[in-house]
Amino acid sequence: MITLSLAEIAGIVGGQPHDIPDPAVTVTGPVVIDSREVVSGSLFAAFAGERVDGHDYAQRAVEAGAAAVLAARPVGVPAIVVDDVVAALGALARTVVERLGTTVVGLTGSAGKTSTKDLIAQLLQRKAPTVWTPGSLNNEIGLPLTALSATAETEHLVLEMGARGIGHIRYLAELTPPRIGLVLNVGSAHLGEFGSREAIAQAKGELVEVLPEDGCAVLNADDPLVRAMASRTKARVLLFGEAPEADVRGEKVRMTADGRPAFQLHTPTGCSDVTLRLYGEHHVSNALAAAAVAHELGMSVTEIAEALSEAGTLSRWRMEVTERGDGVTVVNDAYNANPESMRAALRALAAMGQARAADGGRTWAVLGQMAELGDASLAEHDAVGRLAVRLNVSKLVAVGGREASWLQLGAYNEGSWGEESVHVSDAQAAVDLLRSELRPGDVVLVKASRSVGLEKVALALLENSTEGEVAGR
Repeated sequence: MITLSLAEIAGIVGGQPHDIPDPAVTVTGPVVIDSREVVSGSLFAAFAGERVDGHDYAQRAVEAGAAAVLAARPVGVPAIVVDDVVAALGALARTVVERLGTTVVGLTGSAGKTSTKDLIAQLLQRKAPTVWTPGSLNNEIGLPLTALSATAETEHLVLEMGARGIGHIRYLAELTPPRIGLVLNVGSAHLGEFGSREAIAQAKGELVEVLPEDGCAVLNADDPLVRAMASRTKARVLLFGEAPEADVRGEKVRMTADGRPAFQLHTPTGCSDVTLRLYGEHHVSNALAAAAVAHELGMSVTEIAEALSEAGTLSRWRMEVTERGDGVTVVNDAYNANPESMRAALRALAAMGQARAADGGRTWAVLGQMAELGDASLAEHDAVGRLAVRLNVSKLVAVGGREASWLQLGAYNEGSWGEESVHVSDAQAAVDLLRSELRPGDVVLVKASRSVGLEKVALALLENSTEGEVAGR
């Protein structure tokens, strides 16, 4: 963060200094919410969570070198006390971004946000110093924390924006006003909260509504609900996708023998071939979105194609492919799941399995609940189970309770029988089954919503094994 005195910070956030001997003391380090991450000159923001209250760690933070604490009450050490720590953090981020003058890229969508953000970061980093959202810290706390990690040298700030309701993205976008706003897609994620895809589109489109006239709305030409957002912005519109009218377009899309997408990238400045290190055809759309942002910021088609072909995964548990020493491949995509990403992952699994089928390799889909689908939950889980059968996935392992039983029921009704699909109670049961039955050449996909914690299966399968290189890294 740029250097600010405690007196300046108090003024920005409307706070009252408490136990601060010298208001001229400056914050020179990062703003953190975990006392273990404090370094000299940090500002420690204390949040009262469901299980842990950051105020209880205020003294520890100051002893570790924090210049002060941003708090909701006096804590007996130097502090700036505010009514609402979340709002204060946002106000501080807004001021810092305005003073830095960095180009902000905001992106949202129902699926693929984190993977696309990681691609954009790797492209723009080649051009100039870039800061981006770590992992999926895309809410009213994570976004300002990312913004506050920018420095005077930062030219690009890439911010992922999530939403749990109408107005959330507008709030985030107003904290850190973007010049470029990217909307990837409108899917079924959080359907239970929003009620309809149209409501999700309304929320996602808030991003383009806040763009300035000299800004750029980067929209998916292949998604009708996203494409319609062009009427909701005063910014210039740049379309990406496989549609003929897309400004940044993918043509001649194909899959390599091991399941990685390749395509010809077309931009207004020319065309070039791309072969991704990432797995799954769904990454074509993510790559085209990243290419559109990079094009808008002045990168040539050759530079973009080269960077895309070399880009890997930056965030854990998202199509993280690791081959064990015994030839079993584990695909850890367990960070989150919704119907769109689940279908994409299953298709990627099927493509990867084709390359191993001649040698007897099998495909295993270890799947769990997709959360927050509301009344659509039964139908969506049933559909995923059916798709696994249609894609000729060798083994479906449905993990968990009611939703897992719906996955297995879908597979059964589509024609699965015998041991082709099985329902197990929890992650450990899945691990026990897999350890007893996996053989060299098999490919195992592990995927569910974050709340299920199914990454335990993938991590257990890689524990105490001689791992090969993590592909796509």
